Parts: sequence; structure tokens; C-alpha cells
Amino acid sequence: MRGAALGTRPRVAREVAAGLLRASGVDVGEGEPLEVGGGLACRIDWAGPLELALDSEADVQAACGVMHVHGRRYGRPTPLRVDFASVAAGVLAATGVLAALRARRLGAAYREVGVSVAQAALLGLSQYLAAASVADASDGGCGEPGGAGRTDGTGGPPFVSADGVWFELEALEADGWLRFWSGLGVERRVVGRGWLPFQTRYGTAVCPLPAELFAAARAFGYRRLARVAAECGVELTEAARRPAVLGGMPWRLRAGAAVGAPAAGLPTAGLAAGGSGLGSGGGPLGGVTVVEIARRVQGPVAGRVLALLGATVVRIEPPGGDPLRGVPPMAQAGGGAAAGAVSARFAALNRGKGVLEADLRSAEGRSAVRELLGGADVLLHSLAPAKVAGLGLDAETVAALHPGLVYAQASGGGPGLSTDYPVQAHSGLAALLAPDGLPPRPTLLTVCDVLGGLVCAAGTVAALEARERTGRAQRVESSLLSAARLLCGAAGGADAPGGGAGVCTDLGALVRDPRLAAALEFGPDGCAFVRAPWEFGL
Repeated sequence: MRGAALGTRPRVAREVAAGLLRASGVDVGEGEPLEVGGGLACRIDWAGPLELALDSEADVQAACGVMHVHGRRYGRPTPLRVDFASVAAGVLAATGVLAALRARRLGAAYREVGVSVAQAALLGLSQYLAAASVADASDGGCGEPGGAGRTDGTGGPPFVSADGVWFELEALEADGWLRFWSGLGVERRVVGRGWLPFQTRYGTAVCPLPAELFAAARAFGYRRLARVAAECGVELTEAARRPAVLGGMPWRLRAGAAVGAPAAGLPTAGLAAGGSGLGSGGGPLGGVTVVEIARRVQGPVAGRVLALLGATVVRIEPPGGDPLRGVPPMAQAGGGAAAGAVSARFAALNRGKGVLEADLRSAEGRSAVRELLGGADVLLHSLAPAKVAGLGLDAETVAALHPGLVYAQASGGGPGLSTDYPVQAHSGLAALLAPDGLPPRPTLLTVCDVLGGLVCAAGTVAALEARERTGRAQRVESSLLSAARLLCGAAGGADAPGGGAGVCTDLGALVRDPRLAAALEFGPDGCAFVRAPWEFGL
């Protein structure tokens, strides 16, 4: 049964979509479906083409695995106390509308854009679903330590200091991790035992750490801990007790110089209507070329969304390829950037992209990237601000090389906010997510990385549409922090247990559920990939 038939509408998703579109200069009506842009309708429902009886955010979280992944640290499916799936659906709806409006300017005859909250939830879990679908029996079918239904993966950060400050810790290198905890007097063997679960928590949503680490943190005041962390290259982030900022526009768009005729003659071939299986070269972004320089989750999610809308996306990877390609479980994923045997999680985020290996530290590598940019429409990167200018990839330098390029920058949002969990802590999102009576506690489901990627993609499409409309180059900036603040504005929607369509406890079984068939496709070895979440109608 389609969610639309159950009588209720996804209010939060609708409000997010309408707000983002209005802020982007698009006229939005009040009807159902939303009437936007003079004759283009935007339909948002709970289930879309999926055969699930869904009537709320809680239903979606329960049926589509969000409660399961979020609940891994608690040992049981647990509601995520913000409307993650609905906010994601709203962002995706706005993205689809903006892409369709751009395509209409080039002659396409789109009349309707459809998105469902359930498909948005599945897209948000894409790396977890891919890993679960290829994990062997020793992983319990989940592709992470602990396995399905077991509780030995429970627990994890944040930490608390002797003076009662709750904080998140981020260490991207093993050396920094070792030096920090050794500096607090923890035995080396204990420190080593904690590194693997800490390092892999972004992909597994569990982080069972030795009790000695928490005891060591409680032995020192926060200022002392911060000094040790600074000496070791480790970042500490104090957890806010409540959000200071709610909602707001999650991207900033700035116009650049005039570039002549709008669209610079971009081709209209491939602008056919598509269903849930849009691929590179078809759909409303057909003819758009994106150069992606990004690692981990946020930037690749943004590039994946643009590829699902039809853009040709080319990743820049170091010689030998992105190191994350080799993180198990492995999959035979098919073509593009995820060709051959590759990490299932990496494949979920990068399938369908092209690859150019180039060492950005060398003149030859930078020259190859500049040459590629000469024929591109978008540069999308998540490089640290301190590194961009030295690589010749700052907005001003790139604008001089290619005046018509859309320059899209995805960041953490400030010093010490380069990754998901510190952003949850700093923004106050962790405080909203904590169970009643507990201190701030981030979800180990990477909500800021995922939503940050969706927001980056939406801002990029808004920039492309603005370039078509105005004939001026565009620069768009988004961040993990802006995504967290958007999510903070949608708290409390999933406190109910949900489960009208059934409480998912095994992602491996979920991807084999025939009711979800319209949302998934499979690689040669059965690795599950989430299809494009939009339906475009002529």
C-alpha cells in the first residue's frame, strides 16, 4: 500500500521542501501536491512506490531500518528523536524540483516531481544496507562487530571530565589516539584495543570502548584534557546542553561574474523523464559534468545524489585510489568509481562515478585537474579551507580558469568540526537525541554526514538553476553544522515506537523484502544499492 493512501501527509517534509524552495526564489503554492514554478507539481508521501503501510516518521524509521541502526549502540531498535527521514525527504524534494526547473529552461517537459519519506530513509542508510547485503555469516548479517540482535556492541562516546564536562573526541590517525590516551596514563594494550571500534564507528554505528578510557577521562579536568589533546593532534568538542540555533537555510549561495548566455550551451540530450532508476547521463541533470574532490561520506553523498539526477560525476582520487576502497566487507559492485572488488560502503556512495587519479601535491596532478575542470560545470569539494589555496582550488583561482563554473564547497562548519559526531555535540543535536535523563549522546548513525551531503547536493542544484536563470557564475557553501541545525529544528517526531509496517532488526533481511523492490537494485554478488528516490513525470 502506498503511504499516500493512508490519509496523512508528511508535514515536516513538505515544510522543509517549501522553505528551501522559497528561499531559493521559487514560487510555492499551498495546495496538495505543492504547486511550484508555474505548472510543476511536487508530491511528497510516506511510501511512494514501496508496498509498505506507513503513516508517520516513526513508521518509516521502524520499517526502513533507521531505528535499528541508531539503536545498535543501545542493543535494541531505538527511535531517533528527530525527523531525520522527513527532513531528508524535504531536502530531496527541493533538490528534485530545482533540477526539474533547470531542465525545463532547457526544453524538458517535466510536470511533476515525486519523493517519499521511506525512499529518503533508505538513501540515508545506503552504506549500511550495502554492507549488510554482502556480509558473511560471521558478521551476523549486519557487516559490523556485534551482529544482528546482539548487545556486545553497545556503549561508546561521549566522555565526561572530572569537572562534569561531556565531550566528543576525534582522532583521525592512530598515532594521535595512542599519544592522547597514553598521556592520560592508559596502558598501551588497552589503547590499542579501543582503536579499531573507534576508527570503524562511522561505518558500523557501534563503538564499544574499554572502560579504562572513560575512567581516564574522568580523572582530569576538561582544560587539562584539551591541552593534552592539542599536543597530540586530537580534537575535543564540548557537548552543548541544548541547541543554540534551530533550522535556517542550510546553504549560502553567492553570484559571481556574468558568463554570457545562460547554460553556456549545455546539451539537452538525455533530458527524458525517468523513474526510480535514473543513471548518469539521463534525467534532469543530463549534460552536467561534476568534478568531485571529497572523501569519507559528506562529499561523496552529494556527488552520488547529483549522479542519480543524471549528472556525469568524476572523482579525483590519489594515485592507487581512495584508501577507503579496501575497507571490508567487500563487494563486486559493477562499473564506475566502484568497479571491481571494492568496499561495499564505498560502492554505495560512489557507484556510477568516473575516476581520475591525480596527486594534488604535484604540479602534474594539479594540471590534470585544471584540464578536467575546463570542460566541467561544477567543482564539488570538501577540502579543508587551509589546504584549498595551496592546491590552486580556491574559488578565486578556479573562477579565473573557468568563469562559468559552479563552485560548491562542503565543510564541517568551523574549527574542530570536521566530522559528524563533534558536530552533533557542538550543535546541541546530541542533547536532543539523548534518551530521557541521560547527558548529550550523539547517534552513531551518521546523520550529519548524510544530511550534509544531501544539503550540499541541493545547494549545488540551486546554483545550477540560478546560473541558468541569471547567466552568472555561482558559489555555494554548505556544512555539517548547517545540516545539524536543520535537523535540530525537527525534533521529537519519532518518539512513538512506530512499526505499523513491522520493527526492522536485520538489514540483510530488509534488502530482500519484496515490498522494497522498487527502491533497490543489486550488484553482481547481491550487493544492495538504493535507487534514485525521485519519480519525474511528464
